[in-house]
Amino acid sequence: MIKILNYDQARSLITRKTVRLEEAERIVAPILADVRARGDAAVEEYTRKFDGNYEPKQPSAAPALIDAIQHAAANIREYAQSQLPQERFADYPDGRRLGHIVRPVDSMAAYIPAGRYPLPSTLLMTIIPAQVAGVAVTCVACPNPSPEILWMSDWLNVTHFFRMGGAQAIAAFAYGTETVPKVDRIVGPGNIYVAAAKKLIAGETGIDFIAGPTEIVIIAAEGNPSWLAADMLAQAEHDVDASSILLTTSRALAESVAFEIERQLATLSTAPVARPSIEANGAIVVLDSLERAVEFSNALAPEHLNLEDPRLLPLVKHAGSVFLGPFSPEAAGDYASGPNHVLPTSGAARLRGGLSAADFVKVISVQQMTQPGLAKLTPSITALARAEGLEAHARSAEVRLA
Repeated sequence: MIKILNYDQARSLITRKTVRLEEAERIVAPILADVRARGDAAVEEYTRKFDGNYEPKQPSAAPALIDAIQHAAANIREYAQSQLPQERFADYPDGRRLGHIVRPVDSMAAYIPAGRYPLPSTLLMTIIPAQVAGVAVTCVACPNPSPEILWMSDWLNVTHFFRMGGAQAIAAFAYGTETVPKVDRIVGPGNIYVAAAKKLIAGETGIDFIAGPTEIVIIAAEGNPSWLAADMLAQAEHDVDASSILLTTSRALAESVAFEIERQLATLSTAPVARPSIEANGAIVVLDSLERAVEFSNALAPEHLNLEDPRLLPLVKHAGSVFLGPFSPEAAGDYASGPNHVLPTSGAARLRGGLSAADFVKVISVQQMTQPGLAKLTPSITALARAEGLEAHARSAEVRLA
């Protein structure tokens, strides 16, 4: 049964468990070093050891699924295009012309999990924003790709596909091997060993973020209990460590949602995962105001935040992605509405939002001065340069005005 708590009882949720990577880092560090040293030979050995010998599959997808993929892909592509920064230049009266250009990274890699639940949707969410950004080399690592993942990779024109997983896949993309290209950015979710490997190679190449267990916070003073329960179970079925929290001002709603969770678990095929998640990491918290609920949520900085009342949005400071109103379930964002489902967890939403097309481009500053413009800047340039003891800096401006 899910816990129903008051504010004082729930305060410990704010200091919830974070991603503990120390032990995983000790395990994967030698793997990273081995792949760096031996390349393909090491990747192949670890793939046989950890990923197993899966039967090869042929790319295929049912017609109804193809229609769903194409619909979702169009929405994801449209939204990703809206996220790209635009080049701009401006001329200032004092002789400065300033602006920036936008250029894509050369290459990227997406890690696509294929354990309990193969995730073809993650392929859409990682490859399409990179393509929108103009990335030329797109790579995928998947240890046991489903026929749908293989079909989708062909359909998306992924340039490189590798049947490999775990830390060895991350190492191969970070360092490059005889057959695996070194890439500029690695994105996508994975288990704790993938997360630890991404953390350790972050200085070698770019990553999105260190992913922990998935999480949702729902804030509702009123609502349909069966819908709210379904949203919480949708998150809980991902993983036994997933977190589903409802914040409400209504004790009656809290009890109704708790009852609905139990009723729906009785017929849920994924209950062996969802029930332990709900019992260990789920909670319904009864608070004295919606403002206090949003304050509580901001302290958690959840991956997913559902606001039954959209008027609360101005109070939100930290969340990976926000879903407004009763007809915006988190599952819509997972699959088809357009925004990305690769999102920060474990409080990282304090620092950034979800994966976007902007993650695959560089905004490069550009500046041009006329001679009168440089003359106006030179007193400031020389004063600051000499204050720092950098005489050649000062002279590089002065010499142009002599």
